[in-house]
Amino acid sequence: MNGVGFQMTTINTDWRKLHGDHFAGKRVLVTGGAGFIGSHLSEALVKLGACVVVIDDLSGGSKGNLASFGPVDFVQGSILDQDLLAKLTMGCSYVFHLAALGSVPRSVEQPRLYNDVNTTGTLNVLESARQAGVKRVMFSASSSAYGLNPVPWIEAMPVLPRSPYAATKVAGEALLRAYSASYGLDTASLRYFNIFGPRQNANSAYAAVIAAFAKALHKGQRPVIYGDGEQSRDFTFVHNAVHANLLAARSSGAIEGEVINVGTGGRISVNQLATMMAAAWGREDLKPIYEPERAGDIKHSFADLAKTRATLGYEPIVGFQAGLEATMEWYKQVLPA
Repeated sequence: MNGVGFQMTTINTDWRKLHGDHFAGKRVLVTGGAGFIGSHLSEALVKLGACVVVIDDLSGGSKGNLASFGPVDFVQGSILDQDLLAKLTMGCSYVFHLAALGSVPRSVEQPRLYNDVNTTGTLNVLESARQAGVKRVMFSASSSAYGLNPVPWIEAMPVLPRSPYAATKVAGEALLRAYSASYGLDTASLRYFNIFGPRQNANSAYAAVIAAFAKALHKGQRPVIYGDGEQSRDFTFVHNAVHANLLAARSSGAIEGEVINVGTGGRISVNQLATMMAAAWGREDLKPIYEPERAGDIKHSFADLAKTRATLGYEPIVGFQAGLEATMEWYKQVLPA
């Protein structure tokens, strides 16, 4: 599954109406830009007239994710390559740092790899941005930082990471705040809440829940739920994450490494999700299989958006139901029969 040749028709966000000409003619770097979220951000930036440079090692992304729009200056490479990063960052107004290894279960199995890529890689991105005189760096942080804090989650809560993945994301936030304080490089950490949408890989052993459910239902298999299914998530359609990144870049005031939630301010249980998706596939007979809860998983996620509204002027632009329908339609088109 690589997204080649299929245009999402259900949701067509008018990025220029939302963001005007702010990015027109500006050179921007998107790390991880061939990935799921990164490709949607790259697409929006292209539509806004930016000169988009993408670096991606294709370990989780695909050049096919960039095939339906253009032009993008794509470079296959790693954020661990300091010289390459420095070269690509020169002349950039903004850096959107999305490159990361993203699975909680895999991070439990490979903590050192996650630290290398997610923590050291973020340091490399910040160093390149500092040396290049970039205006602002936007970092894709994670709501997993909240751990077992009671919901709704507010940015002032203590960080309680429960997995190596979450810990690396918290480390990234700390680095961004430190670079703003020490070097005057303005930064923003955007804590994503369960982002989903077209181009999210359903074929990984660590696929996110909506992608994993879609693949199972499409193959006529029962979806697997880890735990009792009563865990709830603030599922957030990918265009909302793109919108938050663009708003953060455009912010007229310094953000100075502040952490900002990116969600919809609602939540749904995994059991509810399984029921909704099975009904949409016309396979209500495919009842979930329940497996033991996985190490590092959290019970509930739910974003408080007060700070996001105050800091960025953010409101979700696509609701859960509309986003889920568009996403399922995409999977029906691209998953093999």
